[in-house]
Amino acid sequence: MLFDKNFSGVEGVIADDLTYQGSTFGEVRRAIFANPYYQVWGAGGEPPLPVYEVTFGRALMGIGRRFLFQDAANRAIDAASDLRWGSDRRGFRRILHPNGVCLTGNWEIDTTPAGTAYTGYFQKGSRALIVGRYSTCCTEVRRGRSRSLALVGKLYPTPDRNHTNPVRTASFIAQEDFGGSTSIDFSKVELRTAPNTTPWRRGLGGVPTLLLTGVVLMRADKQPTIRQVYEIAELGKPDAVKTSAPEFMRLIPEKSIDIAGDDLDFRDEILGQIYDRGDSAPRRTLTFHIEVSDHGTTHGKLVQRRDITDWQRIGRIVFDEAAASYNGDFVVHFHHPIWRNDRNDPATVARVPRRPHS
Repeated sequence: MLFDKNFSGVEGVIADDLTYQGSTFGEVRRAIFANPYYQVWGAGGEPPLPVYEVTFGRALMGIGRRFLFQDAANRAIDAASDLRWGSDRRGFRRILHPNGVCLTGNWEIDTTPAGTAYTGYFQKGSRALIVGRYSTCCTEVRRGRSRSLALVGKLYPTPDRNHTNPVRTASFIAQEDFGGSTSIDFSKVELRTAPNTTPWRRGLGGVPTLLLTGVVLMRADKQPTIRQVYEIAELGKPDAVKTSAPEFMRLIPEKSIDIAGDDLDFRDEILGQIYDRGDSAPRRTLTFHIEVSDHGTTHGKLVQRRDITDWQRIGRIVFDEAAASYNGDFVVHFHHPIWRNDRNDPATVARVPRRPHS
């Protein structure tokens, strides 16, 4: 079921974004589960999940006047908001990753690699709550078709799911090759904070959008294809302690069951790892192993390859609930950490945050 909504919402930073003081895990979870696209996932008679279209024309909306894509890229960096309801409570339309499934669970760090002194929630023994969104760039959602899978997450510095005091979250962004792949099994897809870029995998129809994305992200931030993870290393860290963050992070998925279907929607694959069809109670968990490295090099410009070595497994993300919902696609928001020339030094940010439009 293909949806091409004209609705965009406010893509840029607004005053409400700048008054953000944090949120609770409970309020974000309630928003995500408030309006799923189904009564019970996989039950008989349920409609197929909606598919929101990504087009080059939509990506160009407002260019020469108020360029919505540029506004969205700037806002993702400048706004730390966890929920962006908007004045009409309808949220905003994602331009690149409109189709997703949200997950909730726990972030667990078991060990610290020898020779490192990572801080914050990269420290050994760290336990945090996490809200994630697993999505695909562009329109294609089916296995075996060209798509680029991604997982964004926000960490809450508490293990208490019922905490009542709002806290500021720390975000990360991990994705497979920006050009995508034709994977048929999500567990074979490695997600990295510094992916490769293979443009031709998007096909003739997708390359213009990919190239435009590179231009927009470069204007929004200094480095468009690497997302640093210092926010996690600074979460809960005393001000007097110097930040120590890994340079790279990757997530290795672990599936619990095989789900058949030649054209299976990735959202059904993810939901099926946690739920049985027609049963609203979670039956399994979905795990992503956390690995980090401080050693890597980048080669190429348009076609980029990153050689990252000495990966160290330090923990896991364990998701125990999931929902594909309107609020998950339109309201929940994930912040992109602004680039630092030295990831461990806040004084080296590459640019000053922009002010709101309204």
